[in-house]
Amino acid sequence: MLDKPVRDRRSERRESTRAEILEAAWTLVRAEGLAGLSLRDLASQVGMQAPSLYTYFASKNAIYDAMFAQGARDYADRETLVPTTDDPLADLRAGMRFFVGFCTEDPVRYQLLFQRTIPGFEPAPETFAISIEGLERLRTRLAGMGLTDQRSLDLLTAIGTGLTDQQISNDPGGDRWIRLVDEAMEMYFHHVTPTPVKRRRTRA
Repeated sequence: MLDKPVRDRRSERRESTRAEILEAAWTLVRAEGLAGLSLRDLASQVGMQAPSLYTYFASKNAIYDAMFAQGARDYADRETLVPTTDDPLADLRAGMRFFVGFCTEDPVRYQLLFQRTIPGFEPAPETFAISIEGLERLRTRLAGMGLTDQRSLDLLTAIGTGLTDQQISNDPGGDRWIRLVDEAMEMYFHHVTPTPVKRRRTRA
């Protein structure tokens, strides 16, 4: 008879408490803004004193870092579900619909992942690597369309964040700029894709 593995209940409780703290942190920043996260309020939300938070996170920035990792993993996991076809324009549209939809459904998470809104905070290298992997997947997809230059990648990401910023800033909860995604991708596709040169007819 095989022995059952010994459970590390202390580690399980610690991870459970960390998860509870992070969930409370998301609730607070969605109400007060990212920069408005108060350790005192956070501790109160989870039923402990503020100094006790340092048992689970070394600093406020460590909490932001863990939140960044959660958001980046969520993005990566959901991005893998976006269907791909042999139609590059259709794939661009689907990918951009996903990106803008993901960002606009949770503006605070978008700010944490894609903007610099917290003074002094930068994700740890191993945390930021999760986002870099997503960017490299996008670069690979563009390369499959024959677009290997940095300019094409930069332009695409600028369009995505531009539509997102406009939607969040000027029509929160609506779809005014979301509805422009397909049109924007068609414009982008025709801009970056070489147009065949038509041969001029010569008179006999």
